[in-house]
Amino acid sequence: MIQPLSAIVLAYILDLIFGDPIWLPHPVRVIGYLAQRLESPLRKAIKNERLAGIIFAAVIIGAVYGLSFVVISIAAHLHRYFGFILAVFFIYTSLAIKDLKIESMRVHQALEKQDIDSARKNLSLIVGRDTQNLNDKDIIRATVETIAENVVDGIISPLFYAFLGGAPLALAYKAANTLDSMVGYKNDKYRNFGWASARIDDLLNFIPARISGFLLAFASALAGADAINSFKVFLRDAGKNPSPNSGIPEAAMAGALKIQLGGLNYYNSIPVLKPFIGEEIYPLEIEHIRKSIRIAYLCSFLFVFIGVSVVYLVGRR
Repeated sequence: MIQPLSAIVLAYILDLIFGDPIWLPHPVRVIGYLAQRLESPLRKAIKNERLAGIIFAAVIIGAVYGLSFVVISIAAHLHRYFGFILAVFFIYTSLAIKDLKIESMRVHQALEKQDIDSARKNLSLIVGRDTQNLNDKDIIRATVETIAENVVDGIISPLFYAFLGGAPLALAYKAANTLDSMVGYKNDKYRNFGWASARIDDLLNFIPARISGFLLAFASALAGADAINSFKVFLRDAGKNPSPNSGIPEAAMAGALKIQLGGLNYYNSIPVLKPFIGEEIYPLEIEHIRKSIRIAYLCSFLFVFIGVSVVYLVGRR
């Protein structure tokens, strides 16, 4: 189901303006509810945890794609504008551009006020690591890292799948990404059950993550950062991260800002040492948060512009 390009562009603009208001019904909340309701029965019915996890991921992702396809099709049959409006809404809810800025700037503002407790609390809302003992440099690093990672998860990937298959595919991606954030952990509870969700998310982000590496370098040039160093560090350091995808935007962002990311993090009090990415040409400063947001925004604009251009040119053939 390919929606008009205008649906994708309008959804993108709406997200830039409104973000994700708390009062707005959001499909991700429905996906999360379905996942919570399905997990326990599947675990009881199927003793093989990996098999149960495969079925879990397939059912939820398939259901999200199928239901959204049917709902949009029925709405379009009733009136073409109904289908268009629903498609715009679903694509809009799959994006997280403005919310990324809002949440990150809360950390930035708390650090400006030297309110480290508020900065830690605000950071805890957007990262999975422990934040209660972080100093200001670690808070800045964690914020820049999550901005870079969310360039893929919240911007490039949902737009990529919207261009490929419209709102249903964008929502299916969002479902996979949501499941990964819920069960894709390497702990005793989810190591096997969450395996499929984590691998599907890795697979779906594989191409968008690599696109992000190039686009972040170009966006860095527009933002007045170091595009050449961004590209160099992206090529050199992206593979250091144990994740097949998240190291790419982190490396490109670190190179653009001439800072060093990675290092020691704690997850549920367990220390995890991640490889260092980039060089500490400049020490971490509060303004690196704002600069990374600017680069992320420009990256999103570039991808929308390129996506619209490619689809338009292919459609003219």
